[in-house]
Amino acid sequence: MSEQKKETQNVTNNEPIKIKEHKAFYFACRAIVICIFKLLYRYTVIRECELPKNGSYIIASNHLSNTDPVFVGLTHKRRVYFMAKVELFKNKFFGGLIKILGAFPVTRGANDGKAIATGEDLINDGKVMTIFIEGGRTKTGELMRPRSGCAVIARQTKAPVVPMCITVVGNKKNIFAKRVIHIGKPLSYEELGFSNDEEPSPREYREASRIIMEQISKFREMDRKDK
Repeated sequence: MSEQKKETQNVTNNEPIKIKEHKAFYFACRAIVICIFKLLYRYTVIRECELPKNGSYIIASNHLSNTDPVFVGLTHKRRVYFMAKVELFKNKFFGGLIKILGAFPVTRGANDGKAIATGEDLINDGKVMTIFIEGGRTKTGELMRPRSGCAVIARQTKAPVVPMCITVVGNKKNIFAKRVIHIGKPLSYEELGFSNDEEPSPREYREASRIIMEQISKFREMDRKDK
């Protein structure tokens, strides 16, 4: 394959996915799910501040279970978009449903340019997007090492990052155990330690990811003590 063809292919692969709005369906589903989850789960929401009603920001959350995206959506009045692992889209019906609810696929463990471009597109359009910063669900319940995807999008778009921690208190084996959802204050471009250099270093992304994860870890310790 020639260099020109390779370059064209890379540009195509990095084109953002177009996500349809389906606002009425999203908020109708949200209202129904709120009623169901209030019956099934005991959960407390802690807010460090009121989040902006307009403008974009990124929610950076830890990831404990399949219900996490639902809890993120329930605790935010604005419509929230998600990166979701590409395997969830293999079933056409389920994949179509979560697309309507704001999910778009990301290939884990790869430098997924298409997913990054889609995230940047949403943020540049004034939307709210969630990234599970660890890159997958924890098997132990403990926090894992953060991935750099959130920092990359935050750096490229200069969008603030809202750290969020979901903590299970009580019996972790009980799927209906009480949860604490702790939503922090937005971290600005400057607070994340980004420079104005045209070419950011990998170290810059790692440091920003560490700052975000440090806040999530702080919420985890606070919420465990208050259980």
